[in-house]
Amino acid sequence: MFDALSDRLSGIFESIRGKGRLTDADIDATAREIRLALLEADVALPVVKTFINEVKERCKGAEVSKALNPAQQIIKIVNEELIAILGGETRRLNYAKQAPTVIMLAGLQGAGKTTLAGKLAKWLKGDDHSPLLVAADLQRPNAVGQLQVLGERAGVAVYAPEAGSGVGDPVQVATDSIEEARRKGHDVVIVDTAGRLGIDEEMMQQARDIRAAVNPDEVLFVIDAMIGQDAVNTAEAFRDGVGITGVVLSKLDGDARGGAALSVRHVTGQPIMFASTGEKLEDFDVFHPDRMASRILGMGDMLTLIEQAEAVFEEDQKEEMTQKLLKGEDFTLEDFLEQMQAIRKMGPIGNVLKMMPGMGQMKQQIDAIDDKQIDRTSAIIRSMTPAERRDSSLINGSRRLRIANGSGVTVSEVNQLLSRFKDAQKMMRGMTGAMGLGGGTKATKSPYNKRKGKKTKKKPVVRRGGQPAQNAAPQLPAGMQLPPGMPDLSQFNAGDLPDIDFEQFLKDQKKNK
Repeated sequence: MFDALSDRLSGIFESIRGKGRLTDADIDATAREIRLALLEADVALPVVKTFINEVKERCKGAEVSKALNPAQQIIKIVNEELIAILGGETRRLNYAKQAPTVIMLAGLQGAGKTTLAGKLAKWLKGDDHSPLLVAADLQRPNAVGQLQVLGERAGVAVYAPEAGSGVGDPVQVATDSIEEARRKGHDVVIVDTAGRLGIDEEMMQQARDIRAAVNPDEVLFVIDAMIGQDAVNTAEAFRDGVGITGVVLSKLDGDARGGAALSVRHVTGQPIMFASTGEKLEDFDVFHPDRMASRILGMGDMLTLIEQAEAVFEEDQKEEMTQKLLKGEDFTLEDFLEQMQAIRKMGPIGNVLKMMPGMGQMKQQIDAIDDKQIDRTSAIIRSMTPAERRDSSLINGSRRLRIANGSGVTVSEVNQLLSRFKDAQKMMRGMTGAMGLGGGTKATKSPYNKRKGKKTKKKPVVRRGGQPAQNAAPQLPAGMQLPPGMPDLSQFNAGDLPDIDFEQFLKDQKKNK
């Protein structure tokens, strides 16, 4: 959503990077370009004025004039002010001291409240809560049925005593749901309310009545991040008419300019708490102002990437791969397939790559990536026998033809996959060798080296004056000792560390005992 704004800001910063000193004229010109970029991105004018004034005031102060790299200091200031506009700190849900916690969703029709209710329920369930979805939107046709389907997909209970589509009292449904939650042992109640195509008094009054009846701990205003400047007016109307405690951005994966989303926090004074980034129930997460600012400035978002990876990579998978590295076993096509499937679960590959720092300059290449290529690669590997997956050297010409026919690709595509896999295998062997875990391509003679030979010790290279050379291995910190029987790696030069045979090492340990 923020690609256009990110591109503009990256261009602005690139123009000042080569300057060793920035004059007031340079700062004014940079601020003017940033102002235009924000206005073109549909950020509300009051927000732009406040933002630019803060940036200019700080840029003309001592923190830039005395900086060794003024351009980087300006980027740092813009990043900090952007975080402030987006809310500063991450805001979490306020849970009731006595269950159940009641969360009421409000917003216009079409903003995605019902879908978001299912996403929030699934997220809460994953956080060890027992949510109850309440179908209090009895106005929109089939809203109750939609919520029931979402609840079933999320594995969450739904309270829907009325058929809806204009039938039933939403205030009574919301009131009765609290007792239902207590009776069934649910610790969170999510009330989905009705919306309208525009602001009207009937909708506002119904929302106020539901709020008065259930006394919610959180009133979350759900807003479509694609509706532009009208998002600000709608947010103000709900803030004044119903009273909101937080904002949820839906459809953040759209291709609109998205500046209105940057304005909501500043205009309403209420924090953005969650963001919905796709159609699947899993496309939902806590909103982190610092991470969003980093993405907008093209700096990536490694923390979110790590969290997503931890969520999709199973613990036993990670443990199995660690054991393989420790034992020096080869990386197989089976491992390759498992990793690709896990990466596929993280979402579109382009979105994953964009979270990595420095990838902002490769947007055209990233946009050209076809996620179907992973599906084709998976099909090729699945067409192999278990033995072929474990040992790719078995795959001769006739086998390649059989695999190509079985997966619906050409033999050249099978050859390309095997070539890429060999490169990945070499990389994994290099990693294990660099860590001294076995399987490395370069091995030196050591007490537990797999190569047979005389046990030798290599003296470190020492400069004149007694100082170790740059290629000498780092020494142990003061007070730190090696475990009994563990070879001292400090005697070897960096880049020449031994490839340790852990089996022999363990055998020697048993003998010593």
